[in-house]
Amino acid sequence: MVGLGSISTPMCTTSPLPSKPNPRNNFPGKLSHPLLGFHKVHSLSLSTHFSPQKNKLTQTHFTLKASSVGTADYTEEPATKVKFRTSLSVPDCSTSLSLLGTGYREKVFAIIGVKVYAAGLYVNPSILSKLDAWKGRSAAQIQDDMPLFKSFFEDPMEKSLQIVLVRDVDGKTFWDALDEAISPRIKAPTPVDESALSTFRGIFQGRPLNKGTSIFLTWPHPSKMLVAVSSDGLPTSTDATIESPNVGSALFDVFFGDAPVSPSLKTSVATGLATILK
Repeated sequence: MVGLGSISTPMCTTSPLPSKPNPRNNFPGKLSHPLLGFHKVHSLSLSTHFSPQKNKLTQTHFTLKASSVGTADYTEEPATKVKFRTSLSVPDCSTSLSLLGTGYREKVFAIIGVKVYAAGLYVNPSILSKLDAWKGRSAAQIQDDMPLFKSFFEDPMEKSLQIVLVRDVDGKTFWDALDEAISPRIKAPTPVDESALSTFRGIFQGRPLNKGTSIFLTWPHPSKMLVAVSSDGLPTSTDATIESPNVGSALFDVFFGDAPVSPSLKTSVATGLATILK
C-alpha cells in the first residue's frame, strides 16, 4: 500500500468565487504512506483561503496526509478497493490507533486467484518510538527482519488487524482456514491454548460472514487478544477475549511471519515502517 497525497481541509468558505486556488498544485510531490499523517517528522501544512473583504488571499490551515487513493480520512487498498480509516478506536482499547499498512488475501481455486478479504494493520503510534534500533533500514530489510516483527508484537502497545471480507463466506469456512494456519504454529498446545481456540472457533460457527463484514483482531497486550465482528461499520463491543500468549502470537505470525498469508499486507507494513524510521 503505497499511495498518493490527500488533504484534510478544515476550510472556511464564504461567497462563491470566480476561481478558487487549488492547494494540490502546491504539493512538492506524492507522498508514499498513510501513516505519515500522524508522524510529526513527515507532516506538512499548507495555507491559503480567499478573504472577500480585502479581495486577497489570507491564511488558513490544511493538513496533508498520505493515502493510497481517497480522502485524508481513508486509505483504499488498491487490489480490492476496500477503504480503511486512517485512524480508529476499537472496543475496549483506550487509545486511538493509526493505520500502518493494508493488503489482501487471495486463495487459488483451479489455478484462478480469488480475493477473499482485505486487511489493514493499526497501531498505537507510541510503539514507533520503541523501534529506533531499526532506523535507516529499507523496506526490503525490514520485511525480512523477524526480530523486528517479534519486538513489534511483544511490545505492550495496542495493535489491531481489521479484516474486511470482499465476498460472502460462511463462518465455518473462515474459521477452518484460520485454524489451518494457526494450529501448525502451536507445536504443543496447552489446555489454555485449547480453550482459547475453542472460544475463537465459537465466534464463527454457524455465523454467515457477508461481503463487507469486518473482523477486528486486537492485541491490547501480547498475552491477550480481543475479537469483534461487525456487519455494519465499526463494532461497538467485543465478541470474545482470547487469553493465550501462544494463540495470540501464532495469529500474528500468520500475517507477519516468514510465510504470511497476505504478502501484500506485510510488504505494505514494512514500507510504512521504513518510511517512518528514516
